[in-house]
Amino acid sequence: MSHLILLPILLPMLTALLIMLPPVHHSPDRRRWLSMASTLLLLVMSVWLLSQTLTDGVTFYALGNWQPPFGIILLADTVSVLMVCLTSFLALGAICYGSAGEDERGSFFHPLFQFQLMGINGAFLTGDLFNLFVFFEVLLIASYALLIHGGGKNKTKAAVHYVVLNLAGSAVFLFALAILYGTLGTLNIADMAQKISAVPAEDIMLVKAGGLLLLIVFALKAAILPLQFWLPATYASASPPVAALFAVMTKIGVYALLRVYTTIFGEHAGPLAGMASAWLWPLGLATIVLGAIGVLASLDFRKLVANLVLVSVGSLVCLVAIGNTAANSAVLFYTLHSTLVTAALFLVADMIALQRGKAADRLVSARRVAQPVLLGSVFMVAAVSVAGLPPLSGFVGKLMILQAVDSGPAQIGLWSVILVSSLLVLIGLSRAGSTLFWRVSGQPANEDKAKPLQVFAVCWLLSASVALVAFAGPITALTQQGAVQLADIPATLSIILPAAGATP
Repeated sequence: MSHLILLPILLPMLTALLIMLPPVHHSPDRRRWLSMASTLLLLVMSVWLLSQTLTDGVTFYALGNWQPPFGIILLADTVSVLMVCLTSFLALGAICYGSAGEDERGSFFHPLFQFQLMGINGAFLTGDLFNLFVFFEVLLIASYALLIHGGGKNKTKAAVHYVVLNLAGSAVFLFALAILYGTLGTLNIADMAQKISAVPAEDIMLVKAGGLLLLIVFALKAAILPLQFWLPATYASASPPVAALFAVMTKIGVYALLRVYTTIFGEHAGPLAGMASAWLWPLGLATIVLGAIGVLASLDFRKLVANLVLVSVGSLVCLVAIGNTAANSAVLFYTLHSTLVTAALFLVADMIALQRGKAADRLVSARRVAQPVLLGSVFMVAAVSVAGLPPLSGFVGKLMILQAVDSGPAQIGLWSVILVSSLLVLIGLSRAGSTLFWRVSGQPANEDKAKPLQVFAVCWLLSASVALVAFAGPITALTQQGAVQLADIPATLSIILPAAGATP
């Protein structure tokens, strides 16, 4: 039992506590360097954990040596550890951008940032539904404070909506867990997968009700239509590094959908198999359409990027609904691409806004930016990638999505929506780019030039789009392995519950 699985959770927690203690707390530079160094170390450990997982296969950590299904376990497989690596890579870019000055606009930015990383990593690594709820609450509490960091009317208004909705979601989550625990007698994901096929006939509707309540909760977290209305205003009002980190928040909801409705309510679940697909497929397509329309209708660049998040979420949800190995592999690859590119676009939007005077990021005529070559270049790279044009990672991701459906009406529906939405996104980004960089008047203000840490953060995140293409072969092989591992429920159960020795 390797203690390495614990480190992506322990390291951010200990870093947050250390930052709040003197003498680190009293020095902005010490807070920044400790936070950045810790996040870099987190990335190194995450890659190390991924390497170990690829060598050893699925492993788990039983806290207090209480063996499953009775104790709390952390599960390390290719899917969960890949998501932890994604979070660490994203967090390094976000914390570097925040350390350029955004962190001093309010209190406790770095401890809150680290606590949120703790919650996110815990949500990906947990092997228990109740502890998924616990880590959801940890990351949500940190996100509440990060959202209003620096203050302001727009942030406060968005935070009120965000907090109320998520508190309601947490209540529904608890109801779902109570129903499932009352009927199955466990909340260990592997143990639930083993028991689901043997549910008595009189309890099937209760278990289905619990499963559908979970679907509502995860749909809210992922911002699936009709529970998406909180996202554009929330992401657009957040400070740039927070919005960049929030790019992975919706992916936690998608990951939960993938994990729960593949492992627990998968093909082995008898009459409960595939209960979510009938809902996720149409709602995913509708979310893509709504996001694409939002991109066209956005009056400022930040909301345009927030709507791009909706487009990516809808695409991922459709793949989860398909549920085959190719679709799950595409989920993983497209999650890597879309999270990092949209996060970079949030940072680019802030850099542009700081150089346009009172117009900020509104899509109106304004003064010329001070660094048109730099900002135009990073905008172009991000726009080409997020629109799915070659030669960047968006093209590979969209191709994997289209190939996930073999034939029939599903193929016609998915291909039509993906291709038309990509065209609308391209038109929206072209309109935004021409307005921001060509409809200009007046002279730029040189004092608003981007700082080195900000430029590094954006380039760091955008480099992932290039890397995903340059190493597309090994990365797609990795995502394929993760998809196969996720679908092999008997093998996972034999590792986590060896004493049971049963297959679902």
